[in-house]
Amino acid sequence: MKRNVLPGLPLSLGVTLFYVGLIVVLPLAALVFKAASLGPQDYWAIISSPRAVASYRVTALSALAATVFNLFFGLALAWVLTRYRFPGWRFVDALVDLPFALPTAVAGIALTALFANNGWFGSLLAPLGIKVAYTPIGIMIAMCFTSLPFIVRTVQPVLEDLDPALEEAAQSLGGSDWAIFRKVILPLLTPALLAGLSLSFARSLGEFGAIIFIAGNKPMETEITALLVFIRLEEYDYQAAAAIASVLLITAFAMLALTNLLQARALRYTIRN
Repeated sequence: MKRNVLPGLPLSLGVTLFYVGLIVVLPLAALVFKAASLGPQDYWAIISSPRAVASYRVTALSALAATVFNLFFGLALAWVLTRYRFPGWRFVDALVDLPFALPTAVAGIALTALFANNGWFGSLLAPLGIKVAYTPIGIMIAMCFTSLPFIVRTVQPVLEDLDPALEEAAQSLGGSDWAIFRKVILPLLTPALLAGLSLSFARSLGEFGAIIFIAGNKPMETEITALLVFIRLEEYDYQAAAAIASVLLITAFAMLALTNLLQARALRYTIRN
């Protein structure tokens, strides 16, 4: 009889469900119940206020721009780390995980120091009329920094596991490098890319510490939704905070659900072909 390392199913399942319920479901349920305590009219008035709508726009557009940038840069970085070995390779590979380990507030302070008008990068951009700190561009850069590892670390293992024989067969049939990437490699990477994109976008939506130092936090212009939730909490307006936070929660769940659907279709396409 095969022995399992973990305890039996009832105990393992019970511990897992208890952990998920205590750490994940309970806080989310508290948020939903707090928002539900508002009437439909009050709830709609809070989440559709001009300041809230402006924060949604700033957050969503910045997160979308950061995710699109990370799609190309993250894929290129994962490709380089997988296909090439160069001096300092391990150092660069370790740097990818830095946003995971670095406190987001520290990242925000560092980015502000770099991109302020008197910073290393900001002083070079200022004469060109490009201002990064305290603008939406700064928000995008902070989101790019904190969400990049999600794409690299989801794509990198798939690239490492790709069978070289597939590319060699395509080359023997006269396929160009671009055709091989587009018709052979990219379809196999699509499920991992979708997972990385959804995680990157969701992380960008909820990012707080790295953004508030570089954003300027000007209402209607550079104020993100997470900061507006924090402001409502400081005002002891817990119902408004829960209502606005529920919009982020619904958006994140919708994004993950859509991504799972696209992943399932991509996997079926890959299996058929």
